[in-house]
Order: sequence, then C-alpha cells, then structure tokens
Amino acid sequence: MENWTLKPLEYSQVKEMLKQYTSSTLGKEKVEQITPSADYQEVQNRLQATAEGFDLIRLKGDVSLGGIRDIRASLRRARVGGMLYEMELLDVASTIRAGRKSKSLLKQIDEERAALPVLRSLTEKIIPCDTLEERILYCIDEQGMVVNHASPVLAKIRHEMDRIKQQITNTLQQIIRNPHYQKMMQEQIITQRYDRYVIPIKQEYRGAFGGIVHDQSSSGATLFIEPEAVVQLNNKLKECELKERKEVERILQELTNLVAEAADALEQNVTILAELDFILAKARFGNAMKAVVPVLSTERKLRLKQARHPLIHPEQVVPIDVEMGESYQAIIITGPNTGGKTVSLKTIGLLALMAQSGFPIPAEEGSVIPVYSGVFADIGDEQSIEQNLSTFSGHLTNIIRILKQLDERSLVLFDELGAGTDPTEGAALATAILEHVIEKGCSVVATTHYSELKLFAHTHPRAINASVEFDVETLKPTYRLLIGVPGRSNAFAISKRLGLPESIIQVAKSHLSQDENRLEEMIAALTQERKTSEEERSKAERLRKEAEQLVRELKEKLQHWEEEKARLKEKARQEAQEIVRKAEREAEEVLKELREWAKKRPQEIKEHQLFEAKKRLSEAVPDVEYPEQIISQPQQDQPLEPGDEVFVPRFNQKGTVVESLGQDEYLVQLGILKMKLHHNELQKKASAGSSVTTKVMTSVQRKSVDVKPELDLRGKMVEDAIVEIDKYLDAAVLAGLKYVSLIHGKGTGALRTGVQNFLRNHRSVKSFRLGSHGEGGAGVTIVELK
Repeated sequence: MENWTLKPLEYSQVKEMLKQYTSSTLGKEKVEQITPSADYQEVQNRLQATAEGFDLIRLKGDVSLGGIRDIRASLRRARVGGMLYEMELLDVASTIRAGRKSKSLLKQIDEERAALPVLRSLTEKIIPCDTLEERILYCIDEQGMVVNHASPVLAKIRHEMDRIKQQITNTLQQIIRNPHYQKMMQEQIITQRYDRYVIPIKQEYRGAFGGIVHDQSSSGATLFIEPEAVVQLNNKLKECELKERKEVERILQELTNLVAEAADALEQNVTILAELDFILAKARFGNAMKAVVPVLSTERKLRLKQARHPLIHPEQVVPIDVEMGESYQAIIITGPNTGGKTVSLKTIGLLALMAQSGFPIPAEEGSVIPVYSGVFADIGDEQSIEQNLSTFSGHLTNIIRILKQLDERSLVLFDELGAGTDPTEGAALATAILEHVIEKGCSVVATTHYSELKLFAHTHPRAINASVEFDVETLKPTYRLLIGVPGRSNAFAISKRLGLPESIIQVAKSHLSQDENRLEEMIAALTQERKTSEEERSKAERLRKEAEQLVRELKEKLQHWEEEKARLKEKARQEAQEIVRKAEREAEEVLKELREWAKKRPQEIKEHQLFEAKKRLSEAVPDVEYPEQIISQPQQDQPLEPGDEVFVPRFNQKGTVVESLGQDEYLVQLGILKMKLHHNELQKKASAGSSVTTKVMTSVQRKSVDVKPELDLRGKMVEDAIVEIDKYLDAAVLAGLKYVSLIHGKGTGALRTGVQNFLRNHRSVKSFRLGSHGEGGAGVTIVELK
C-alpha cells in the first residue's frame, strides 16, 4: 500500500518475528497477508482480538493449535473426484480435532471470568465434523496405514496373505535346513527380491538347484533364486497383494467422498482456525516482548511510554517516552550522529504500523496511539542509490511523493531533512517543508543537524524541540530521547576533551553569529535546568521511598501490637471457658447429689422439682463475653478483591465479594442471594497483618460433651434406668441429636414398660416407637427428640 512506508521502517522483519509464534502454515500465511489498516473500527477489532488472546493464554496457559493442517489443496482435489491418500486424510482428521478442541476450550472458560466475545464468536462458527473424524481414524492408524478392520473384505484378504506367507516361510525353512541343500547355500537366510521370497545360492550350484533367478550379488558369486516349490505360493501372494491394493484404494476413495461432502464446512473451519492461530501468535509475541495492547485515540493523540524498538536486543535497547498531538504536532529531534535519532524516528513509525496491524507494541501500559490514514517516511538513501541520484535528489524525490499523498491524519517521518545540499539553502527548504506539513494538520517527527530548525521548533506554536542525549564526559551517546530540549552540537566540548588548545576553541566561537551563540547558550541553560529537575525528581523519589519504608515499619509494629492484643484476648477467653467448665462440673455434682437424695426419698420430691433445681443451677453458670473474630475495615486506597470474605453489619451476615462494579461498589454473595453493596457497607475479615480491628463480642456457649446415639439400660432397675434416661436425654438435646435409641432388652417387658411410661411425660420427647427389623425389634425404643 502506498500509504504505508513499510520497508525503511523494517515492518517485514517484525512480521518474520511474529511468524515464529504461529502453530501452523495457515497462521504464517495470515501474518504474511496482514497490512496496517486506516479504518478505526477495524483496528479496534484487531486489537480487541489480540487483547483476548492475552486473556486466553493468561487463563489457560500457552494454548497449542499444533493440530491445524493446511488441507485446502486436499479439499479442492476431493471436490473434483480425486483420491486422497492416507496422510492427507489424517491431516483432515487432525484439523477437525483442532477445531473441536478450540471450541471446547472456550466453553470451559466462565464468561464471568473473561467475556472473550471475539474468540467465542469465532469458535461458535466452527462446524462439527466429528463423524468424519471418527471414520477416518477408524480406518487409518497413526502411522498412515489402512487397518484390517476398515472393511471385512480387507481383513479377509490380509488373513489369506498371512496364511500364504506362513506357507512360503515354512517351505523355505525346510529347504535351508535340508543337509542336501546346505552346502549349496551362501547363507541360511530367507530374503526378498522384487517382492518375491528367495534364498541365496552359490553360483557354482546354479544347475543343481532348480528355480527362478531374480538377482545376483555385485560379485556374481551369489544368486538369489526362487525355488520351484514356492513359485505358485508367491504368485498367489502377488494376487492377494493386488486385491489388497484395490480394496485399500476403494476405502480411501470412500473416505475422500465423505471429505468432499464436508468440504464447505472444513474450508470454513480452516479459515477460522487460521485466524485463531494468528490471534494467539500475536499474544505469544506480546508476552515474549513484554508488549501491551495500546489504547486507541480518536483525537490524534500519541503517547508512548517506555517504547522500545522491537528489533533491538532487550538488554541493549533504550526506552523512549513520546507525546504528540495535544500541545504540539511536530517534534524536531537534533543531536550527534549515531546518537539514536533515527532509531527514535523508526520506533515511533514502526509502533504505529504494528498497532494498526493489531500487533501488541513493546511499551508500557497506558500507551495511546491514534489511527493514522498513512505512515510516510523518508529514511536513509536507499532510493537515491537505486535511482542513481545524488543524496539530496533522492530525498527530495521521496518527499515530493509523500507531499502528494498526505492528509491531516497522516504521520510523516523525515530523517535528516534538508541534508545533502548547501546548509543555508537546505535549512530554508527544510523549514518550508515542515511549515507546509504542519499546516496540512499532519503529525510530524523530523531529525536534523540544522540549528535553524531548532529555532523553528522553539518559535512555532505547534512544534517542539527534542534531542538525543550525549555524555560529554565519556564522549558517548546515551540514546535517551529528551523532549523539550534541543540538541547541542557538542563540537567545542568534544574538542576540548580531546585536547584542542583553548585559544583555537575561543577563535572558533568568535566566528559564530550572535544568534548562534545565543542559541547554544539557551540550549545549555535548558540542559542544565533539565539536569537540575531530574536531580530534584530523584531526590523526591528517594524521599518517597523512605516514607513508604517508614509506613511499612509502622504497619508492622501496629500489626505486632494487634497480634499481641489478640493473643491476650485469646488467653482471657480460654480462662473464661475454664471458669464455665468448672461451674458446669459443680452443677452436675449438685444435680447428682439431688438425684441420689430423690432416689432415697422419692415420696418427698417430685420429678419436676428436680428439673427446676437443674434450671436454677444452669442459670447460675456465668456468661463470659470474648471477641469472636477480628474484623478489618477496608481502607479507601485498598479496594476489596473478588474472593475476599466480608461482614455486612446491616444484615448481620457474612459474605464473599464476587465482582468489583467500580465506583466503590461490589457484588457480594450473601447465602443464596447476590447483592450490590457500597464499599462503606462492608467490613473485610482479618487476614494476617490486619492493622485496623473491630471487636465483635459474643456469649460463650457451654460446650456439650460427646453423646452416643444409644443408651444401654439392660440389667438395670426401672428407677435407676429412669434417672439415667433423664440425664442422657438432656445431654442428647444439648448435643443436637434428633433420634436416640434406648436399649432395654426383651425379658419380661417390665423395664420396657417403665421406660415408655417415663417417656410419655418427658418434656424433650416428641415421639417414640419400638425398633423395627434391623434396629433391635422389641428390645429397643427409638426416641425422636424435640
């Protein structure tokens, strides 16, 4: 496309890198075909697909589409009635399987975790061809052989072939073991020549050994003879092989016809799988390059954060920050040769091409790129060499072509604008070209050595100076791009460092015009101001880190204090529990004494009086309050995350955060309900390290002892049994048992009757019955408690 300068910006090299991350030739073909787009919606769709590829790999790991094959040629041949061979049919089955796996993979991902609309839309269009896949794999094994059970006829033919081969082998074994023939043989082996079974015979015994000669050794000393005894068997084997080949071809043709019937669906699936492979390749490339999906701007705003040229080694590349399109639309970069001006220029242009192709760009999150109608670049002098023109003529020819095509949405890149001719005229021409391009509304980045262009960028309201940094101390470029600071020539500083006498340098300075001296002084002042601001920024950053460290230490101390406070509270809680347990034991002892007294004097106390006494004892047990849990109030600068456990005071319920809805609102699961609640309505449950606590008090519940679901009363008197039953039922109710079994045995029935009479009036008994078969029958009473 004429609107895209691809070769000088090394766009094809980036595509070659991307091809390495595809899983199929189809994916490589998609990479080869892609070009930048000037349509905003198309670019948005491309980048959306790439972002979903990142999400899919993040959720499922490096998804492999290695089963995809380019079966389009096979489909064309199947349509016209040609026959597909075994490996071609296996490729068809492999592609069907890859489509099925891709479709299944997207179904496994919950839409609440990742919507992935582009990928889901693609996979939903994959047409299932499972029956065809199963038929192919039923007939052909992994080695590409048609298997015996592919058809009854083939199985019968191969069975017959195996039988004939066995007869041939047995016959030849008898010959080579016969002492009469052993002296005639060169070796006692059975081999094949031209698909006929033969044995090696010495040349001198040719007349004595009957049969057909099929071959001889290179020396002529050995003849490979088919004995007459196996000629007919070999002929039958040959006939069977012909039948086998015919039946295999029939099976392959049958499978080919099935492929032809599904050709349209398969072709659609191949197109979709190629797109999926391309999307995943972009995501893998992005992960390897530590790249991001940029934000698209509708207002021609460019903001690259820590942008890196993708073709420079990560350990050598120097990131650059670039902003353009808001306060200014032209950047004029100056600086020494080999300082990184052209690399900066190429980085901007190449990343724009990558973004408009849907590729992730090697930059930091938050980078913004507009959709340009075209990226035009005049870089280097390759064209001037090809056209046998001077450097200036070559550049100018290219610039004239660019000026005819650009519009207000174009990005224009000029490398060494105006170079190759008289400096005065070249600077004037460069200024005029920049004024024309800026007037058109284009975004412009230009590199130059001309001081006049530094003044132009300083005075033009829509332009800004920039430079690549040069370290005068080491006499080496740092390759850092400094926006807002024009580049110094550094010629005098370098000359001084190299030892040129000061007198000569001063004479040289005197030859500079007043404007040139003023410009150099301005640049020096700007450079010093930038250096001072960077030092201040470094100092502020250091203080910020120290403050953060101090906050961390204070939080750790507060956490330690909270842990110590919690430990003391836990100790107090345990002591309170021990007091309760002691009171309960004393109450039980009192109750036991009361029961003994009632047993000795039953006429003096009624059962309900015992219950009243027990109630008074229970009420005498002290209630102790202690903190049940520590609740952490979420800080405004620390939002809740999905999965966090929270407490909702308004409903006195615990819940789990399901999703962040933005603006400090969250979707919270409360039992079977999901509710939208504000941040201020939630209290986060404490984790290790919580620093803010809320005390929640609760009463200590008396701990019930372990209670068995049955009570054995066999051998006891009725009065003793009733006392034990009463105590047992109270304990069972406290333990939360719903049903218990009272084992009284059958015997005379007196104990059973006494037990059941007692149960009829017991306050904790809802109902009772005799045990059924398997529960003990009449020897057991099953009691349902209230």
